[in-house]
Amino acid sequence: MTGSRGGVLELAVLGSLHETPLHGYELRKRLNTLLGMFRAFSYGSLYPCLRGLLNDGLIVEEEPPQDTVIGRRSKIVYKLTAEGKERLQELLTQAGPSAWEDESFGIHFAFFRHTEAEVRLRILEGRRSRLEERLEGVRTALARTRERLDSYTLELQRHGLESVEREVRWLNELIDSERRSTTTPRQADKEPGATGPDAAQAVQERNSEG
Repeated sequence: MTGSRGGVLELAVLGSLHETPLHGYELRKRLNTLLGMFRAFSYGSLYPCLRGLLNDGLIVEEEPPQDTVIGRRSKIVYKLTAEGKERLQELLTQAGPSAWEDESFGIHFAFFRHTEAEVRLRILEGRRSRLEERLEGVRTALARTRERLDSYTLELQRHGLESVEREVRWLNELIDSERRSTTTPRQADKEPGATGPDAAQAVQERNSEG
């Protein structure tokens, strides 16, 4: 599966199935909760993704026990294969610029509990660097155009600036926690950002503040 969008969905699907096998309805609900926090999620993209993962041998379809079937919903359960687990780990080691972007950072962050501490730190630092570049650009543009902007546009620009500044502060806290955890590895799972549901909730709350 190629392309940043396909990679984000692939990671979200494999990461979700790593938790537990799911049938299509459950997987859709979980992805909607996860991806919906960070970007619009199209159900039309899910099944092509699943077909691709099936063809690549990363997941398999299984018939669940009869007593677990819900009504007339699909009996097909999607389950991660050994190759799928390897692919997930490969995706979770990617700490380059693509993991810092708005679309993919939140998904990587949601699965930080499955990610090595060194990779988590590189992603957090990369994200902070990307946002600091954005801040500099916004501040420069605002300084140049301030006199030509009406009050509403100016307030919108300020709101955007404050949102980015707030995320940089949040990242600074996470980075400090990750660095401290390197001296106490057993503490890593208790640090902010170390657990998926808590991580996703943290991002959601941060975004809602903006």
